[in-house]
Amino acid sequence: MRSIWILLFSCLTLPILTACVASQPRNIADVCAIFEDRRGWYRAAKRSEQRWGVPISVNMAFIYQESSFRARAKPERSRILWILPGPRPSSAYGYAQALDSTWEDYLRASGNRGASRSNFNDAVDFVAWYNALSNSISGIGASDARNLYYAYHEGNGGYQRQTYRDKRWLIEAADRVQSNSSRFDRQLSRCRADLDKNWFQRLIS
Repeated sequence: MRSIWILLFSCLTLPILTACVASQPRNIADVCAIFEDRRGWYRAAKRSEQRWGVPISVNMAFIYQESSFRARAKPERSRILWILPGPRPSSAYGYAQALDSTWEDYLRASGNRGASRSNFNDAVDFVAWYNALSNSISGIGASDARNLYYAYHEGNGGYQRQTYRDKRWLIEAADRVQSNSSRFDRQLSRCRADLDKNWFQRLIS
């Protein structure tokens, strides 16, 4: 109980321009454990699924791949002379590793102008929005995590030109996304009914 009050106090006393960012979930390989620990995340993921028509399991597999559910994840810096930190390879940031330009597109298209890449609710909605865009532009099935990930990484123009075909590391990453999406889907099938219960239903069950 004391730790909860300490966390709350630290959030309230941060500088005005700094948000209190959620820590990484303890068991990121089990989507049921994640949502049991973060009920608000489940509600956000469910809203995004309903809004954009892309399954929760797919969107969560993307975030798992991109940031391992770390709110302020960034690409590693390059190294100058193997020692000095150099520039980062891109502007990717947050749970979804969204680029500055793509994030701006999302803000305009979604109407969610106050969204933050370090906020899980906004990040999962971004991923679902982009995957719905790939479904519309490239005709990729909403549950086809592998090909959706190619489009997510290469852009839909790159996906249609099949620029991923010569990138072995990207093919392997997309395979992992597909595998994790399937695993998350199986996990959700056993816990979603409970996650959908309100506090009173959980109390009496």
